[in-house]
Amino acid sequence: MLHRYRLTCATVSLLFFLILTSATSYGQQNEIGFGAGLLNYTGDLSRNLHAGNFGPAGTIFYRRNINEAISIRAGITGGILNGDDTPSFDAFAQRRNRSFTRSMVEFSPVLEYHFLNYRKNINILRWTPYFFLGGGVTFFGQTGNTDAQYSNLQVVLPFGLGFKYVLDQQWQLGLEAGVRKTFFDYLDDVSGEDLINKNYNYGNRHDKDWYYFLGLSVSYTFYTIPCPYQFN
Repeated sequence: MLHRYRLTCATVSLLFFLILTSATSYGQQNEIGFGAGLLNYTGDLSRNLHAGNFGPAGTIFYRRNINEAISIRAGITGGILNGDDTPSFDAFAQRRNRSFTRSMVEFSPVLEYHFLNYRKNINILRWTPYFFLGGGVTFFGQTGNTDAQYSNLQVVLPFGLGFKYVLDQQWQLGLEAGVRKTFFDYLDDVSGEDLINKNYNYGNRHDKDWYYFLGLSVSYTFYTIPCPYQFN
């Protein structure tokens, strides 16, 4: 487990280093925003994404634009994760018939790469797709049917794709679909087999759980106009 935390700490440290060392001449550096969306989950109870597992979510974030292509974003996302054995993918899952509901709060700095120079001239091009990758930590609330002792604070690796559209010089809209890889198999409180009590309430301990975020956001840009002259 130690190497997971080292990997995440290294990723977060690199992102903050880029923030602190970014050039100050870029005039559209700072943004704040918020958004709303849906969470979903895959794991021992649900091998695929199901519409019945969607739960509500919200996010707030700060974004620093390093240049026209690269941005760093630090955000807090909270919501509800759901999952159950319906529809059952095999006879054991049907016999198990488990479900869970769990709250979560995630903090995740990520790096965004924009494929198009959409800020160069918004009269010509107002949009761009982008890719993001980062690291973070998530606090998972209790489910009420916990079978094992574990830490509720877990490392996650977020990545995904998004789309931005500039409304005007200050405001922009965003659409994002993100994946969170975890190193945690108790998000749904189902993991390895109990060798003593054969009650079917187990899954695959080697198949870690994942969760997903799909959301819309609005952000506001604070403009700073760099002066081309140096004064003594």
